[in-house]
Amino acid sequence: MEGFSESTLRALAGPRSFERGRGYLDAVSGVEVGDGWVTASVHGTERYEVELTLDGPGGLSGECDCPYGLEGNFCKHLVALGLTALAQRESLPRQRKAARDRAQDLEGWLSDLSKDELLALVREQVAEDRQLRRRLELRAASARGNLAAFRARIRDLLDIGPFAQHGYVEYADARTYADQAGQAVSAIGALTGSGRADDAIPLAREAMKLLADAVESVDDADGWLGQVGADLADAHLEACRAARPDPEELARWLVGHALGDVDDGLTDIDPLDYEEILGEAGMAVLRAGGRGVAG
Repeated sequence: MEGFSESTLRALAGPRSFERGRGYLDAVSGVEVGDGWVTASVHGTERYEVELTLDGPGGLSGECDCPYGLEGNFCKHLVALGLTALAQRESLPRQRKAARDRAQDLEGWLSDLSKDELLALVREQVAEDRQLRRRLELRAASARGNLAAFRARIRDLLDIGPFAQHGYVEYADARTYADQAGQAVSAIGALTGSGRADDAIPLAREAMKLLADAVESVDDADGWLGQVGADLADAHLEACRAARPDPEELARWLVGHALGDVDDGLTDIDPLDYEEILGEAGMAVLRAGGRGVAG
């Protein structure tokens, strides 16, 4: 926990967010201490989920799902959690050790279970946790190489239908939809991680179109879908880095994406991020404005 102090929080957040964070101390609830992290909910305009990493590779850091935090900023909610944790600083080593002990106990218990007992446990959790079920369904389709089933599941996750009243997703349901859309993006990224980047590229592009269609019917005042779109752009870039698609085709797609009205800025792709992938041939097509771009 070296470097975990009020001065560090102030330096990360800046004076304004730090002072505003002081006013949120009473809004922090559900504090949980793990081995190297602290999480809680902080009630502001909405309830935000906040996590501090106490001693990561870069020192103290944090994540919050408020709009400001989603932009990568160390927000007032993170300050409030940090100050709350500092107030318990003397007990933090004991709480971290208790978290390590619990994790070891859990690992030992799981290791002792038979295959049938593990399957029964997973089935029980899948029945109770809808998000876990969706993640495992996607993993199953991916592991079996069933691209059609995987694509269908991605489309289901990006469908606003279950959330929309009269064809529109209201503000109260927008975050839940964004969380579900984020699962689709994570699954596409996982394809690249499992050596299937060639499949991830067209899926990412299709997801961009579906997300762009969806955002027109979602009250995304807090920008959650904007973050999903940024993550989707990153997933496409990483897939291209891994798969190395035809550089001229990629250049034409990038130009069409930049000039078209399909995306409307939701996945803000900078074609120059692809320069190393495009090489001289692709960059020539890019500089020519994608001459020969198909409609």
